[in-house]
Amino acid sequence: MAKKSPKKSSTTAPAALSKQDVKTLNSLRGLADEVVRSAERGRTPSLDIPSRSLSNVRYNKSKRFIEMGSGTNRRELFNLSQAKSYMQTLLVGSGCKQLLEQGKTTSIRGLYYLLKHTIEGSREETFDDQADCDPIIEDVEVSLDALREELHVYASNRGSMVGNILLNDSGDEIDCTRMGSGGYSIPSIVEPEIIKFAKCDAKFVLHVEKDTVWRRFNEDKFWQQYNCILTHGSGQPPRGVRRLLNRLHNELGLPVYCLLDNDPWGYYIYSVIKQGSINLAYESRRMAIPNARYIGLRSKDFTACGLSPSVTIRLNEQDVRRAKQIKTYPWFVNKKPWQQEIDLMLKNGFKLEVEALISKDISYVTEQYVPERLEEQDFLD
Repeated sequence: MAKKSPKKSSTTAPAALSKQDVKTLNSLRGLADEVVRSAERGRTPSLDIPSRSLSNVRYNKSKRFIEMGSGTNRRELFNLSQAKSYMQTLLVGSGCKQLLEQGKTTSIRGLYYLLKHTIEGSREETFDDQADCDPIIEDVEVSLDALREELHVYASNRGSMVGNILLNDSGDEIDCTRMGSGGYSIPSIVEPEIIKFAKCDAKFVLHVEKDTVWRRFNEDKFWQQYNCILTHGSGQPPRGVRRLLNRLHNELGLPVYCLLDNDPWGYYIYSVIKQGSINLAYESRRMAIPNARYIGLRSKDFTACGLSPSVTIRLNEQDVRRAKQIKTYPWFVNKKPWQQEIDLMLKNGFKLEVEALISKDISYVTEQYVPERLEEQDFLD
């Protein structure tokens, strides 16, 4: 009879921590230590969570991006309306501490399942569903002044890159000139400890809204002819894409140009790339690119490019409301070119997708539209 193999120890050896891991781990421990100190002093255990509400967000004119104010919301253990969110916050912190100490990462969905269980002696679940867990993860981020990715939590990949840049991704060399038709899939975690820029010959970054347009640029080898990097974010770019664009701009000095749809949603995507988003105002300094430029599509292009009425899409009531709202954004309100841009779209009564340029020629956008804008430096700030 064969001998039974000895059971392997379930003890996980401590992982080698980076400087950032040590910093984040210390912040997590500090959060827990403060709770313990409060209890030892006979005080109600509580957490002060920076408020992520619209009222606690402002536009910093000198830095040219959105940032959070100093407002906080207190969560107390012995307050029935706050006890669950208080415990959920500590539970997420504990889960992230476990990931850091083991040198492992997991998805947002994975962290949810790691922490989800029925509380002993009750029928109460730690989290009812994913939507119950996600805002708590953001609360921990903002409380620690740490990116979600620094907590070893990531989202699914949603974006690609191709061009004249050589990367080192977790020890693997990635030549972005040899990524085929799909390009390099931009990961959620793009921090310097994971993604290192080994060599870059590119002169600028062209970020396009959708992968369908990006594929046209890649197939036409636009990046090769104009010595650039091409990226997309499948609509509104996820955090990994925005963070990578920020690093390409700030660390390598590459200008970032955005080719987006001529509609309120394209304008909003540009706003998020340039000034940051309200929901992630606490991370604007590491994501926003105040010097980004809007290369198109523009409201004037219907006439300038001689487009057919058949490629227009009528504005609906939601589009009109959104456009008027964007006009009042502090970073757009005093910019006459942007006010004129939005006013012309409203006057036109229709919007245009970048794909509308295909009606001129399959490669019109890569061979004429963008090259002309680059040559003439015809951008919106």
